Amino acid sequence: MVNKQNIVQIPALVDLHVHFREPGFSYKETIRSGSIAAAAAGYSEVFTMPNVSPAPDCLEHLQVQQDIIAKDAIIGVHPYASITLGQKGAGELVDFVLLSPHVLGFSDDGRGIQDETLMHDAMKQCKAVGGLIVAHCEVDNLIKGGYIHEGEYAKANGHRGISSASEWKEIERDIRLVEETGCRFHICHISTKESVALIREAKKKGLPVTCETAPHYLLLSDKDLQEDGKWKMNPPLRSEEDRLALIEGIKDGTIDCIATDHAPHSAEEKSRGLEKSAFGIVGIETAFPLMYTYFVKTGIISMEKLIELMSINPCKIVGIDNSNSFATFDLNVAYKIDTDDFLSMGKATPFEGWEVYGKCIQTIRKGKVVFEA
Repeated sequence: MVNKQNIVQIPALVDLHVHFREPGFSYKETIRSGSIAAAAAGYSEVFTMPNVSPAPDCLEHLQVQQDIIAKDAIIGVHPYASITLGQKGAGELVDFVLLSPHVLGFSDDGRGIQDETLMHDAMKQCKAVGGLIVAHCEVDNLIKGGYIHEGEYAKANGHRGISSASEWKEIERDIRLVEETGCRFHICHISTKESVALIREAKKKGLPVTCETAPHYLLLSDKDLQEDGKWKMNPPLRSEEDRLALIEGIKDGTIDCIATDHAPHSAEEKSRGLEKSAFGIVGIETAFPLMYTYFVKTGIISMEKLIELMSINPCKIVGIDNSNSFATFDLNVAYKIDTDDFLSMGKATPFEGWEVYGKCIQTIRKGKVVFEA
C-alpha cells in the first residue's frame, strides 16, 4: 500500500456479487455500463449473478453472456453458472461437469433452493468437480408476502415483514449439508445476527464455508427506513442488533468479504414505494468510500482489514490471481454521494447525499489502465 499525502494505491477491488443484467435486461444495466462504473470505483474483477435471460445453465446460454463480455467489458467480468436449469431454484440441476471448466462458481442468486435433496445433490456434484456453490439462502414459506424486515418499522407503518428466520434457517440447513458433502460453500449477503453465529460455528468446525455482507447492512438498519423504493432490497435492512452483530463478524473474521449486491433497476421500477418497487439497490460506486469513511476513518477496522475484505479474501474464495491490478484513491477530499454522477444506469441508493472520503483516481487491471480520473 503506497501512501503519499493521503493518496493510496491498494490492490484493486474484487466484487463477488453484482448484477449487470445482460443478456435480457439491458434497460436496467449493461455489461459495458456496469464494468465502466466498476472500473471507476476501483474494481478490476466482478462476478455476475445468473438472473439474466437466458440463464447461464448450459454452455450455449453461458456463451451468450461471454460474447457480450468479450465485446464490451473493460474489466474482468466473470459469470456464475446457475445451479438449476432456468435458475428456478427447483427442478433439474445443471451439468456441473460440462460447465465447471468455464465458470468459477454456481449460484441461483435471487432464489433459495427449497428442496433439501436437490441441494444435497447439487453439493455432491459440485464437490466432485472441485466447484464452489454461491448460495442465496432464503426459505420461501417464511417470507409470507413480506418486503421489509419484520421489525419495529414494519409494525409501526403497516408493512408486511420478512422474518430473520427466512435467512438463517436455510443457512443452518445448508451448513449441515456442507458437513455431509464437503462442498465449498459461499453464502451471499448475510443480514442477521443468527447467520453470523451459525457461520462462526461452522468455521470453528473447519467447514469450507465463507460468506459476504454488503455496506448497507453494516451502515443501516430498519430504524432508518423511509417510504421509498431505494430502501428496498433482499435481504432487507434488519434490526440495529443485527447490524452490530455483522460489524463484529467483519472484525473477527467470521465475515470474509464485502460485496455490493449491485442490483440496478429502472427509475420506474424503483418508484413504486416500499411494497411495490423491485428489490435491489446499486452499490458498486459507493462501497469503498462508505467503508473507508465510516469504518476505517472512525477506527472500527484498519485499512489493511478493508483491503482483505474487498480484495484479498474475495480472490481467495474464487481462486483468482489479482496481481498487477491496483486502485489508487485520493482520501483527502470530502464529497457528497450524488446519483447524477453515477456511471451505472441504476441510481437507487439510500446513501444519496451522504458525505464520504475516497475518490478513485486510477484503476489498473493486469498492468493496463482501465480508468483514470
